[in-house]
Amino acid sequence: MPLMRSWVTSANDERCPFPLNNLPCGVFETAGRAARCGVAIGDGILDVAELEREGVLVLDGGPYFERPAWNALMAAGPAVWAALRGRLTEVLAEGSGERGRAESHLVPQSGATLHMPFEVAEYTDFYAGRHHASNVGTMFRGPDNALPPNWLHIPIGYNGRASSVVVSETKIRRPWGQVKGPDHPAPVFQPSRRFDIELEMGAVVGVPSQPGHPVTVAEADAMIFGYVILNDWSARDIQAWEYQPLGPFQAKATATTISPWIVMKAALEPFRVSTPPREVPLLPYLAEPGPMLYDIDLEVTLTPQGGEESVISRTNYHEMYYSAAQQLAHHTTSGCAMRTGDLLGSGTISGDTKDSRGSLLELSWGGKEPFQIPGGTRSFIEDNDTLVLRGQANGDGYIIGFGDCTGTVLSALTDPYAR
Repeated sequence: MPLMRSWVTSANDERCPFPLNNLPCGVFETAGRAARCGVAIGDGILDVAELEREGVLVLDGGPYFERPAWNALMAAGPAVWAALRGRLTEVLAEGSGERGRAESHLVPQSGATLHMPFEVAEYTDFYAGRHHASNVGTMFRGPDNALPPNWLHIPIGYNGRASSVVVSETKIRRPWGQVKGPDHPAPVFQPSRRFDIELEMGAVVGVPSQPGHPVTVAEADAMIFGYVILNDWSARDIQAWEYQPLGPFQAKATATTISPWIVMKAALEPFRVSTPPREVPLLPYLAEPGPMLYDIDLEVTLTPQGGEESVISRTNYHEMYYSAAQQLAHHTTSGCAMRTGDLLGSGTISGDTKDSRGSLLELSWGGKEPFQIPGGTRSFIEDNDTLVLRGQANGDGYIIGFGDCTGTVLSALTDPYAR
C-alpha cells in the first residue's frame, strides 16, 4: 500500500511517523482544555471528541468519546473500528470537501500533553522471545538447559499489575526491595542496583471474551484493537531472590511504560509476517490461520544526565516465537475471561546478535561485560539515565510510528518509609 496523501501536509513527509495510513489513537490535553481523545496526523492531533460532539464523526452505537479513554470505542468491535478509520480517512484525505469542518479541531502536537490512551483492565507479561529466553537461560542455567522444558510448547507468562502501567515521559523511581547475594547468609533491604528495561510490544485487547469460553487464535486476533511499544522495567537483583518458585513479583511491579499512541491493527496489516518455524509441533489450539506477527523495526537509546543519546540496541518484532494472538488465545484456555483494556506484553524482543539484545541484562551479560556508551560504560541503569524505546513499520514511501516510549530513572527514596 502506498502513502495516502492528506491535506495535513506534514503527514505527507515520508519521515513522518503519523501519515494518513496510521491514524493512531491517544488522549491529549491542551492549555485550558481538559484531556480528550484524539488521533495523530502529521505534526498535529485531530480532536475526535469534538468532531463527534459536532456530528462530523457519527458511528453506530455511539457516542464513544465522552470520556478521555478509548475503551468504549475499543469494546465496540472491528466493524466500528473500520468505520472510524474510514470516516477519518474521508475527512483528512487530500482534496476532502470536509477540511473546513475538521481543520479548526486540529491542534499541534508540540503544545499538547499526552496521557494514558486507555484504561488498563489487567496486565499480563509474556516470556516469548526465543533469543531473550535462550540468553537469560544460558546465563543462569548454562547453554544445555537454557530453555525450560515447556518453553517450545506454551507461551509462558505471568499476571502483572495494571496499576503499574504508565504513559511515556512518566518518571520512574528506583525501587527498594529484598536482595540476597550468593555469598550472603541473609537478605538485605536496599535500593535495586541492577535496574533494567525490557524492550517489548504491547497488544491492547478491545473485544472481551466470555468466562469459561476459550477463543481460537483467529478469534483472538480479531479481539486485538492495536499495539503500543512497551518497556517492562525490571529489578534484576530483586527478581533473582524472589522469583523461585512462583516467578516475578515486586521485581516487575515498579512500572511498565507504554508509548502514548495505540496503533490500530488495521494500520499494521501490510506488515504482517509469519512466526518462525517450530522446532516442536504446537498443540492444535495454538495453530495460526495465517501470519500473526508484524515487521516492526525497534530500537533502544540511553542518555545519561547531561550526556549524549546513543543507540544501544536494534531489533525487530518479527523475532518473537509466539504472536500476541497465540498469547491471547492461550490466556483463555482456563476459561479466563479477557476484558476490554487488557494489555499483553510480548516478552523481551532480542535478536541473535549482541547489538540486538532487548535488555541491559543481556547487553552486559549479567554485568560481566559492561558495554560502551559515549563518555563511559553501562551494565545496568544508573540514576538520571533516560531510556527511549522506539518502533516503526516501513511502508512504501511512509512509516507507521508509535511515538517514543520514554522513562527517566530517579534515585531511590532516602527513606522509603518516611512519612
